[in-house]
Amino acid sequence: MKLRIPDSKDVSGKKVLVRVDFNVPMKDGVVTDDTRIKAHLDTLTFLRNSGARLALVSHLGRPKEGRDSQFSLKPVAEHLKALTGWKVTFIQDCIGEEVTRAVASQQQEEVLVLENVRFYKGETKNDPDFAKELAKPFEVFVMDAFSAAHRAHASTRGVVDYLTSFAGFLIKREIDSLGLVRDNPAHPYILILGGAKVSDKIGVIENLISKVDHIIIGGGMAYTFLKARGYGIGKSLCEEEKLEYAKEMLELSRSRGVEIHLPVDSVVAPDVKADVPASVIDLETSIPEDMMALDIGPKSIDNFSKIIGKAKTVFWNGPMGVFELEPFRAGTEKVALAVAQVTKNGGHTVIGGGDTAAAVNMLGFSDQMSHVSTGGGASLEFMEGKVLPGIEPLLAE
Repeated sequence: MKLRIPDSKDVSGKKVLVRVDFNVPMKDGVVTDDTRIKAHLDTLTFLRNSGARLALVSHLGRPKEGRDSQFSLKPVAEHLKALTGWKVTFIQDCIGEEVTRAVASQQQEEVLVLENVRFYKGETKNDPDFAKELAKPFEVFVMDAFSAAHRAHASTRGVVDYLTSFAGFLIKREIDSLGLVRDNPAHPYILILGGAKVSDKIGVIENLISKVDHIIIGGGMAYTFLKARGYGIGKSLCEEEKLEYAKEMLELSRSRGVEIHLPVDSVVAPDVKADVPASVIDLETSIPEDMMALDIGPKSIDNFSKIIGKAKTVFWNGPMGVFELEPFRAGTEKVALAVAQVTKNGGHTVIGGGDTAAAVNMLGFSDQMSHVSTGGGASLEFMEGKVLPGIEPLLAE
């Protein structure tokens, strides 16, 4: 998949609109995790050094009706300024006269951060009039927000119709790394899935089942598969409407020679709290009706780690348990350790964004993976084999 990437002559002296993802965690008006901001710095530094005049557009949160100060990007602009030392100017709108005036008087080294694009309904509707207004003050568009590329919104897809458009370096890194595990993996290839829902991962399973050698399933979704196999799962998470699907997938994997590996023991507790008594239950013994599985157990960790240890390619999406709480963290932590070892041994390991990226960041493993995606939903849709609407118009002819 070849993308149109800008070189210096494409942007020098040009007014460039860059779609970034500055949808970052905040508390009391302060950015608490700037991972997503830092992910764009290669692109932004290149564009600034190439003589472009930059304006950055992003969403933040999900404001319901128009302007809402708690979703303003002003604190993010201030954080970018402190992080880089650049001259960063916050503009209190993303369309209209205020933006036009700011762009007209902008100094080359100055970076404009526009207000939250989701303050306008036209953004999520991909309204062509809104997209045209957003594009109006600019000459070039650079799409660098991979985590928003699965959405056909005005700032990710619509503006492409009005401006010369390119993909940024973050998008290129994502597509190159995810494309390798989707389309050209080295074997053995291990797919690790976790998180709460089977339904979130159906497309990935169906697209990759003919390409992978092993599928490891943990997290809440494992208990739908375990119930489909006849195990007693207590009050663990279960998508009853997906039990038949789970049975079909277990049968299909057998017919394809792909092994699906499920937990053989679980850490269980009566509630999702750090201070409740937790115990390990072997799944040959049913989980008691008043208990729920909140992590994989030590035998499962050992089994999964041995399988992962043979891998040359790993794609992992979804934690093994409620890693945010210390008593239910070991499964995710030990799987992360096993995946990190694959990287160390020369394998290619990709973390599929979202909660999994948050987990490996929190546990200190992010720099031990080949690639940690910035997009949860986007990485899943890409791995399903879809062409993302924010990427499709940026493909080279």
